[in-house]
Amino acid sequence: MIHKQKHRSHRVGWLRAAVLGANDGIVSTASLIIGVAAASTTHASVMLAGVAGLVAGAMSMAAGEYVSVSSQADTEQADLELEKISLAQNPLSEQNELAEIYQKRGIAPDLAHKVAGQLMAHDALSAHARDEIGISATGTARPVQAALSSAATFTIGAALPLLVAWVMSGPYLIYAVALFSLCFLAGLGALAAHAGGAPRARGAARVTFWGALAMALTALVGSIFGVAV
Repeated sequence: MIHKQKHRSHRVGWLRAAVLGANDGIVSTASLIIGVAAASTTHASVMLAGVAGLVAGAMSMAAGEYVSVSSQADTEQADLELEKISLAQNPLSEQNELAEIYQKRGIAPDLAHKVAGQLMAHDALSAHARDEIGISATGTARPVQAALSSAATFTIGAALPLLVAWVMSGPYLIYAVALFSLCFLAGLGALAAHAGGAPRARGAARVTFWGALAMALTALVGSIFGVAV
């Protein structure tokens, strides 16, 4: 009977974008709401700032992720094109190069050459993409997926503190938004760590700390400028 481990590395691409989007949505929107509220503005102004931050942030996340991951995809494609040319012009040299990679990993020279030859006969480009360049099917850049994931999760994350601000008007708005947002961040950190197979407590503590710092600094800025105005 073969024992199969449940690996999670294939989730890295979309998980990173999703966690980044949700975390950014919570932190940036909560910080914006707290900063505006600390400047002693009206509840309507606070809500307007929060909604504007949600829309702008979601679009910014989508555009940023798409451009960033597209650049990565372009680089990967360029490397693959170079590898195609090299395989067509110098197949034997490429096979020796692949064999050397396997030898460095501990495979005997004769077996390394045999493995390289069989892999190249099956799918030469895939073998070199995976073992020489480091491009695998699970790690391939997907710009649209990353953009949609970031925008969607940012919107969900930003909606949480915005909902709290809508319900909790008055002098307790800042405290309510800060407290609930930290709870949201802790839950997000734990959920992301669980999805990636990492310790949940460490993931929760990490995002909560940085979120608290961001909100505290924004509240300080809002208080200073509110008094100045």
